[in-house]
Amino acid sequence: MPHVLLISPALQLIYWREPRKSLAAFVSSLMVLVAMATLSVISVVSYLLLAFLCVTITFRVYKSVIQAVQKSHEGHPFRSLLDRDISVSSESARQLADWCRNRLNWLSVQTRRLLLVEDLVDSLKMAAIMWLMTYVGALFNGVTILILADVVFFTAPPIYQKKKVHHLPLLPPLLPPPPSSGTDPTQIDRQLVLLQSKLEKVLLR
Repeated sequence: MPHVLLISPALQLIYWREPRKSLAAFVSSLMVLVAMATLSVISVVSYLLLAFLCVTITFRVYKSVIQAVQKSHEGHPFRSLLDRDISVSSESARQLADWCRNRLNWLSVQTRRLLLVEDLVDSLKMAAIMWLMTYVGALFNGVTILILADVVFFTAPPIYQKKKVHHLPLLPPLLPPPPSSGTDPTQIDRQLVLLQSKLEKVLLR
């Protein structure tokens, strides 16, 4: 499914499986959001494209000069990227369109259900949430919330992982002693695994 293919790389980034890529994504996204908080969207996009063009043009001219001096025929420095197929296949486009259509239909049904008070309790919950959001909107604008969300997305998962690893050494002393010779080892192993999983959940709360 398309959403699975999109979510998997995102999880790799926020869990810092590859620190360099995660750091680059975190810094770049934070810089873009901070720039959007002080400048217009058009200015931010223009500056980003201008900076990218400055880098690529400079690198292209540099490689051309090097090739002229060394009299080599390496060709275009970005040839491998230019020859790469980046077109979207019809199957991928159809799957993505189906996924978007399903989510849009679900959103339309839920919005109609809540606004037309099909369920009074759910509509009252939505009214309470919207009332709280008015206070949130008075304190923060949309870009500020996005900045906070970006920081949380890139910092909370590593902290959670460290906390989980920190509590794991506490588990072995809490486990019961080894089974006696008259007890089925397989059954005891299953009980130990179940107990360890429950203890992990309790300690991570």
